[in-house]
Amino acid sequence: MSTPIVSVVMSVYNGERFLNEAVDSILNQSFGDFEFIIIDDGSTDSTGPLLDAYQKRDPRICVYHQENRGLVESLNRGCKAAQGQYIARMDADDIAVRDRLLWQLKFMEGHPEVGVVGGAIEFIDVTGKSLRTSVNPAEDRDLRSALPDCPFWHSTVFMRKEIIDLLGGYRKIVIDAEDHDLWLRVAERYQLANLEAVVLKYRLHPYQVTVRKFRQMAVSSLAAQAAAALRKNGKPDPLDGATEITPGILNELRITEVALEATVARKCLWSIQTMCEIGEYATAFNMLLNLFQSSGWKHAEKRVVADLSLIAAQLYWREGRFMKSIKAACHAAITRPKVLGRPLKQPLRWLRYWC
Repeated sequence: MSTPIVSVVMSVYNGERFLNEAVDSILNQSFGDFEFIIIDDGSTDSTGPLLDAYQKRDPRICVYHQENRGLVESLNRGCKAAQGQYIARMDADDIAVRDRLLWQLKFMEGHPEVGVVGGAIEFIDVTGKSLRTSVNPAEDRDLRSALPDCPFWHSTVFMRKEIIDLLGGYRKIVIDAEDHDLWLRVAERYQLANLEAVVLKYRLHPYQVTVRKFRQMAVSSLAAQAAAALRKNGKPDPLDGATEITPGILNELRITEVALEATVARKCLWSIQTMCEIGEYATAFNMLLNLFQSSGWKHAEKRVVADLSLIAAQLYWREGRFMKSIKAACHAAITRPKVLGRPLKQPLRWLRYWC
């Protein structure tokens, strides 16, 4: 096999349920000059045999089996092994649209100043049912303004391998925000872009996420942003050479407990809303209760506190805990009175339509 232009890199751990759809969506791309590097990160289900069967059928697939090392080490191994000029990320529960690689390659070939390009996504549920689409900013200027919120869906990105090699790949110290940290570092050397076209079907499915997990994500995300600000001002990056984000590093980065807890609450809110959207109310309720058990969520912005309280009211009502539901609704109204207008939005739209 000649050296491919594109290397698709995917890490999977116990992903048998959606693996066939993910792999097939890459193998059936309209652009075919690629290698597909898949890291089996210590799976204990049938992921390994499934991947081996694919590798025997298609020479473009190269599977690496390893003991469980986590996403960062797996992706770095895949990116290091990549032979292509470009690296396309893929996740084992998503579905790439047929022209994804073709569109992103054409864009990068025509825009040498861009280091990373992502794209819009279509949310789907466990069964593959379409839910809605999400379009992030497309232009470099807008993306830079949105970088605090990580304006890329990780499994949509298409990157220049040379810059990934130059930057040393993903940094393990910012675990759970390793992609956000990478985009911040890429932005110091290249422009950023997103395609407005949907390039991926992004699957939403139930998973148990604890508040502790969200706290790690918040710590890593805030640390990555603060470190980027220091680098921009010509100061040393305290994350370089460190093995973990200690209280001393947080202090050096000037990350306060209030900022941290506010970020935790904001990230929790999105996941709780997502679980409600796909009908996983029990998962959403458990996540909400876990969040409320940590008093820090009260440091969040009023919008986030009000939204969390309103969701709590709806979930308590579903549980038949009506007094708690009313109390939560009142708290939402006191915190941000305008949230009470939301339940009326759809009826008002219908009224305007029929009148």
